[in-house]
Amino acid sequence: MDGGRDEGRKPRVTFAQVKQFGWAALQRYKKLNTYSKLFVWGTIALYASLAATLVIIGPDRIGQTLYNLAQKISHYPFGWLILFTVFFVISFPPCVGHTTLITLCGYAYGMKGFPIAAAGTLFGSAFTFVVLRFLFSRRLRKWSQSNEKWQALETVIATKGLPLIVLIRASPFPPWVYSNTLFASIQSVALWQFFLATFVVFPKVAIFVFVGSRLASLSDGEQRSHMDTTTKILNISISVGGVVVAGLASWIIYRAMRKEILHLQGVPPEIDELAAEAIEEAEEGAPLLGPHRENTDRYDRSSA
Repeated sequence: MDGGRDEGRKPRVTFAQVKQFGWAALQRYKKLNTYSKLFVWGTIALYASLAATLVIIGPDRIGQTLYNLAQKISHYPFGWLILFTVFFVISFPPCVGHTTLITLCGYAYGMKGFPIAAAGTLFGSAFTFVVLRFLFSRRLRKWSQSNEKWQALETVIATKGLPLIVLIRASPFPPWVYSNTLFASIQSVALWQFFLATFVVFPKVAIFVFVGSRLASLSDGEQRSHMDTTTKILNISISVGGVVVAGLASWIIYRAMRKEILHLQGVPPEIDELAAEAIEEAEEGAPLLGPHRENTDRYDRSSA
């Protein structure tokens, strides 16, 4: 009887959680400034356009086009430099496409594309870090003095140091480009710490380069026509498996990061919660690109 009642409650709890998440997302959206709202709708329009393109044109033609582009790049004398340079561009917010570019390196050069993707990831993000911190140094100081969540985040990172920086860097959230912005925003994070922490994403880079190398043979119609069914299934399975492994690892790291932040010894729970919220808001580009809000009271009470 009790078991039946418990099972009956599960759908209602799940629905309540989904409803609560939707409400929280709506409230967060309402707090965004005009530029952030435009960015949200622009992102939705971009992904909707990509989905429509995939349906209308078809995955085969898109894959073949991507393969042809990758082959052209690989045959250029300095094709690797083109890909390397693009990493510098897509490392600045609000650009997207870091994972796609890594996969393209695999398309063009196979596993030989890993050094290109790794170097582009490392130096592109470091360049973004330096430029953003230089251009927004005055705004950064003003933000740090006026925003409770960023004060809390700086306190938490200063307490834990490099290990926590590495954990946040490995986490899928905030997304790559906003992770660059996040660390450039935190004065207690030095360039050498950011540089070292970026090495932790290299296994993920290697996975997506490998996936790109497998997808390249499946995308080319001529190569695909000479494959037997077993080879096709094997390549598809390896590609999907690589993405699943990367996604699972990222989720585990994200959970570990939140747990680490929320349970720091010697730091009040209120500060931990504010720090976790600051990381979640990094996708809005705060503090370098987001709106300013004067809200220090809660932090001051927590620190007292």
